[in-house]
Amino acid sequence: MDSILVTGNGPLSGQIPIAGAKNACLTLMPATLLSDEPLTLTNAPRLSDIRTMTLLLQSLGAEVQGLQDNQVLAMSSHDLTGTRAEYDIVRKMRASILVLGPLLARYGHAEVSLPGGCAIGARPVDLHLRALEAMGAELELKEGYVHAKAPSGGLRGGEVEFPLVSVGATENALMAATLANGTTVLKNAAREPEIVDLAQCLRKMGAQISGEGTDTIEIQGVARLGGATHRVVTDRIELGTYMLAPAICGGEVECLGGTIALVESFCEKLDAAGVSVEETPDGLKVSRRNGAVRAVDVVTEPFPGFPTDLQAQMMALLCTAEGTSVLEEKIFENRFMHAPELMRMGARIDVHGGTATVTGVEKLKGAPVMATDLRASVSLILAGLAAEGETVLSRVYHLDRGYEHVVSKLSAVGAKIERVKGD
Repeated sequence: MDSILVTGNGPLSGQIPIAGAKNACLTLMPATLLSDEPLTLTNAPRLSDIRTMTLLLQSLGAEVQGLQDNQVLAMSSHDLTGTRAEYDIVRKMRASILVLGPLLARYGHAEVSLPGGCAIGARPVDLHLRALEAMGAELELKEGYVHAKAPSGGLRGGEVEFPLVSVGATENALMAATLANGTTVLKNAAREPEIVDLAQCLRKMGAQISGEGTDTIEIQGVARLGGATHRVVTDRIELGTYMLAPAICGGEVECLGGTIALVESFCEKLDAAGVSVEETPDGLKVSRRNGAVRAVDVVTEPFPGFPTDLQAQMMALLCTAEGTSVLEEKIFENRFMHAPELMRMGARIDVHGGTATVTGVEKLKGAPVMATDLRASVSLILAGLAAEGETVLSRVYHLDRGYEHVVSKLSAVGAKIERVKGD
């Protein structure tokens, strides 16, 4: 199995291009199931999760072709062969549940396996199911599959009020509602940029949607959707991750394609920690203002709050900050599994339930560490960049799910990092 070798090597300098958003692309791809006309996505990231979604769509009979080094995805669902999403594919990735709404809306029935993914908490699909039930769907959980059936005449508009903000449930309900009869109102909806990106794409396909980016989205169902070409929004999590590299190591890095609007709450915490973020014509330029980073407290929240997907990376920064920081995880349980690995590198971290207290140390030490999930994997790479000696990261298949070309991107700005092929 492959590993990644990182050696602390001082300040970084240069530019890092930021890819299209994984979480946006994984949502946009199932939208092809809503139409019999082609949907083309540009600026697609080249990741294992995208390949998994490709396999899932192809298993249903959709055509998916990667063009221009797989940065363009040309898709068509004009002639599906089935509406059953099998366990063998779905178990690999939680985003697979997003085929449920489109299949149900267009075909009136679907069978979708309960999904898998990172082990960072239960993340149940009940919010997805409750939203579809509000549109008249009949649902049954049987032998690990969701068996869904629309009423005669198709899904109907309804009011959906989410008890908790859920990005995935908002996305599933939004897609299903585009073909429902009448008007659907989603209340306490997620506001993430990926939701806005999906709504913009669906509107290009002929959907009637308003309110995306707020907590109330209104969808007027239409009889059919057409084709479209859409550019995937910049990945705000990859953006935030690479913004932390010069904050941890020193130096100055420009993240191409980034905007402050995508990571505003994150930038506020960087500013409080003593990290400068400057918007440029091409992206965001990041550097330490003067000397060491200062401790800050972080609470993860739904957008526009601090993203849970940047919590692990932020913890890596705070491991060498001056003072004591408190990180509170309010989105997913079990999301401090990277803490023991950082402690192997000399970090001082005390975890109690959903709260981690981090007391900065002068220097981290390189050590063998293990990735426990996608974001934890890159947090350990960031820590290794600032540590003395060598850090060897194993189980890097987690990393491949969400970061394309991480070794070459960091090497280009002066990091000493390499991928070591396993047996």
